[in-house]
Amino acid sequence: MNTLKDVQVGQRVKVVKIHGTGAIKRRIMDMGITKGTEICIRKVAPLGDPIEINVRGYELSIRKADANIIEVA
Repeated sequence: MNTLKDVQVGQRVKVVKIHGTGAIKRRIMDMGITKGTEICIRKVAPLGDPIEINVRGYELSIRKADANIIEVA
């Protein structure tokens, strides 16, 4: 299973599934990260947290823990 955390800078991927339940999953979906959405990794902080992504035309920073539950292809 490939997760958003494992994707390299500059790569474009599509969301396959969001693992997790409850408030965490709802928060991620409210940010626009849903099944089938294309995501581009823009930057990763020096220590790896947070990760800056481009999703639906805007930049978004997410934590590594949140990126780890987003399955991509």
